[in-house]
Amino acid sequence: MSDLHLTGYVYSVYTRAARMGLHLAGCTYGYTEVDPFEAAGARATGHPMGRVPTLYVDGATIYETAAILRWCEAHRGKGAPPVVQARVAQVGGIVDSYGYWPLVRQVFSHGWFRPVMGEEADPDQLRAGLEASGVVLDMLDSIAKGGDVLDGVTLTSADCHLAPMVDAFQMVPEGAAALAERPALDRWFNALAAQPAFLDTRPDWPDPRKEKP
Repeated sequence: MSDLHLTGYVYSVYTRAARMGLHLAGCTYGYTEVDPFEAAGARATGHPMGRVPTLYVDGATIYETAAILRWCEAHRGKGAPPVVQARVAQVGGIVDSYGYWPLVRQVFSHGWFRPVMGEEADPDQLRAGLEASGVVLDMLDSIAKGGDVLDGVTLTSADCHLAPMVDAFQMVPEGAAALAERPALDRWFNALAAQPAFLDTRPDWPDPRKEKP
């Protein structure tokens, strides 16, 4: 690709999703780090709403993670059966509409990220996130059981979209326990965690599972 550049934020699960998609597509790309939570960073994201990630492709600007992942799938040139395409879209819809807030902004943020960063955490937000995440995990576990996507081996945009959120969620002990209660989803995550696209895009933070004796 003659002109391929990604703007993102290292702690953004959506930036990591885009990076996983680009990894699977075999793309070499430039990268600019911006903090969308700061005024200057928000103005530099390339997104009208000051969000990340944004992909620049030969003069075109693509924002919204689902659109970036769609571009990555097209670049890979691998067609998929209609049911697989539908499941990919279904997983993306679930995580964007119902999963991101409880898994990331409540459980991960208040159960791990804020304490580690020396910021104040709200235990009520953690509890609310754990409660709300149950039905989300159940939906995803059902899809993983079906076998069309989320097998941890044949990777699609569904894996890219979901993995960063589940990885963040399971860093909190209660999140890891909730994931373990969904066998198909847990098998998917453990298989995916050995994939280069997952490992090469992971932020440099400790993995609670690996630290256990």
